[in-house]
Amino acid sequence: MSEGDVSEPLRGGAMQSSAHIVPFPTASKQVAFDRAELQTILNLYGRMVAAGEWRDYAIDFTPDKAVFSIYRRTSEMPLYRIEKDPKLAKRQGAYSVIVSTGLILKRGHELDRVLRVLDKPKVVSN
Repeated sequence: MSEGDVSEPLRGGAMQSSAHIVPFPTASKQVAFDRAELQTILNLYGRMVAAGEWRDYAIDFTPDKAVFSIYRRTSEMPLYRIEKDPKLAKRQGAYSVIVSTGLILKRGHELDRVLRVLDKPKVVSN
């Protein structure tokens, strides 16, 4: 066959019994933040950006946990990580806030209460 020739399509009768159909691989189930959780996190993030404390974020979804990382500058390590780990939901709580050193600041069952550790009230001086 020369370069310009097109090969003939396969011709055959009925499908043979030895044919094997391979299904599409299923996507692995990933842990993710739902809409309400993400809205709560982004509300806090927006307030902190407006205050000039945070500048960037990243979201990672893995089969084990979902992570919202918060950065002061893009090139640095994250200041905080907000993690959702469903495996811990029945024990210590699915949500945790972790600092860059790995220290867990707060862990619990309710995201709002866990995020309060990051939403520090401002001290007003007279």
